[in-house]
Amino acid sequence: MGPKLQTTLNEMGYYHFDQIAAWTAEEVAWVDQNLKGFKGRVSRDNWVEQARQLASGEGTDFSKRVDKGDVY
Repeated sequence: MGPKLQTTLNEMGYYHFDQIAAWTAEEVAWVDQNLKGFKGRVSRDNWVEQARQLASGEGTDFSKRVDKGDVY
């Protein structure tokens, strides 16, 4: 997750992976529609499942690439 997206989520009141991991289908749909500049990204990138993995201490494909220095 890039810094702009993180800032946008923080402005919406989301700060932790466990918050995203607990989203219902209705919350996913709302965030998908209201995420300025990133509409549809939540569903397209399967955020809830990724957040569950990260909240439990597991890595995702993306987080592993970040750890290797392949991103940013």
